[in-house]
Amino acid sequence: MPRATNRVASRRRRKAIMSMAKGYWGRRKNVYTVAKNAVEKALTYQYRDRRTRKRQFRRLWITRINAGARLNGTTYSQLMGSLRKADVQLNRKVLADLAMHDPAAFSAVVKQGS
Repeated sequence: MPRATNRVASRRRRKAIMSMAKGYWGRRKNVYTVAKNAVEKALTYQYRDRRTRKRQFRRLWITRINAGARLNGTTYSQLMGSLRKADVQLNRKVLADLAMHDPAAFSAVVKQGS
């Protein structure tokens, strides 16, 4: 009697990997063993970079706030310290947006903090 290998499940698993590899270059898109390695690596990068993205955005916001603060005669650390003491409840994302798109409102926030 032949050995049963659950062909349905194997095919479904392979199809899932191959569909994830669509758009890859060369053999990565049409050879299962190569595609499997490429997809595994891509999923690892995806998992890692979901966390890295958060760090990069925070760095960007801090840079923008610092630039806006220096235009108003203070530094990032002095500004954040004074905002905390004044109990201003604005996060870095909002402050960076104000510094970029509404400098007048950002100046008002800086004055309120000091």
